[in-house]
Amino acid sequence: MQWTKDKPGTMSGASRGRYDVAIVGGGPAGLTAATYLARFRRSVVVLDAGNPRAALIPLSRNCPGFPEGIGGTALLRRLREQASAYGADIVETTVRFIDGQQDGFALSTDSGNVDASRVILATGLVDKVPAIDGLHEAIAAGSVGLCPVCDGYEAIARRVGVLGPAEDALKEALFLLTYSKDVVILANQPEKVGKSVRKQAAISGIAIWDMVADLSPGADGLDVTLSDGSKRQLDMLYPALGCDVRSELAAQIGADCDAQGFILVGPHLETSVPGIYAIGDVAQALNQIAVGFGHAALAATHIHNALRERDPLHNRSVPA
Repeated sequence: MQWTKDKPGTMSGASRGRYDVAIVGGGPAGLTAATYLARFRRSVVVLDAGNPRAALIPLSRNCPGFPEGIGGTALLRRLREQASAYGADIVETTVRFIDGQQDGFALSTDSGNVDASRVILATGLVDKVPAIDGLHEAIAAGSVGLCPVCDGYEAIARRVGVLGPAEDALKEALFLLTYSKDVVILANQPEKVGKSVRKQAAISGIAIWDMVADLSPGADGLDVTLSDGSKRQLDMLYPALGCDVRSELAAQIGADCDAQGFILVGPHLETSVPGIYAIGDVAQALNQIAVGFGHAALAATHIHNALRERDPLHNRSVPA
């Protein structure tokens, strides 16, 4: 039985929905999977807590098909419209618990309960960021970047800083030398920057600013204050502080995760729990929109093929 809609984007808490597939997470990966499944004529619901990582993207110029660039919010709107046009339900709610059943899974959400034969986890991750007043404005202005693979190209010939643990910061700084020869590691704990890091940085022409006391948005970029009161300036900053992986639901249902919390998956993006899939940033890979699109296509096609024999309408598989 389908849920009864109270208004667009909500469902009655007293009713219960039954779907072929429930997708947890409404970012690029989850919404793309919904489009694929809906076009396979599967009943599918996207359960979206409303805080996708992609929404922070001010303008992506490496998203396939958008040579002029596209902002994260605009991309998400297009993907929602596309999935909805083919019949996918998109519900703003938080999933609290997933329970395995004989014929599928039961998902408990803030808006009611859902039964699904298969579940796709597209819950993503949260970047750890420095404490900077006006951080979101700095991200929107391009003064702070969260992904050098995505937008390192925009750092060409600019003074770029990297903030994070010494080894991680060095690794990211070395990558950024592709775009700029003026790369700086910010160290607010100089005693934790080992001799090997300092040596490699010196050999590579990477400066290290010790005793960073404060970071704040400036007229053009970021102002850096050292503990001696001296001021310096960056055009752009990349945090290398790691991330928190949103894999709690996977761990709760018993899916295997690695030491960092990324969900372990097989070649079709299925987890160690049969019928549960993980796609996008929550499954360790290159954290890119294009990768999430690919994950979605692989998982959705595998799910459709696995379900086809029990439904006369789906008696033929999709070529893989």
